[in-house]
Amino acid sequence: MVFALIAFIVGPIMQLALSRQRESLADASGVELTRNPVGLISALKKIAQNEKPMERFNHATAAMCIDNPEEHHGSFFNHLFDTHPPIEERIAALEKIANVAQT
Repeated sequence: MVFALIAFIVGPIMQLALSRQRESLADASGVELTRNPVGLISALKKIAQNEKPMERFNHATAAMCIDNPEEHHGSFFNHLFDTHPPIEERIAALEKIANVAQT
């Protein structure tokens, strides 16, 4: 019973962590496909600047957004269940790729 409870709690967290990893790999694949890391960095910076949530916003519509408007002011517990890595981390990883490509 204890193992089932642990699996019930840890399983979804592991799935979300894998989802975040896949998103990072998708960014790298996008740069490889387009050969333009600066374009993706620019797009992510524009998304990060959007701090104003939509007027009619709820949990169901948040799933349809590229960037979840609720996550900008959340705590660690709220970020535990994110399916995407934070935009700042994505931008930093892409900037490393861009720096390597320039050298």
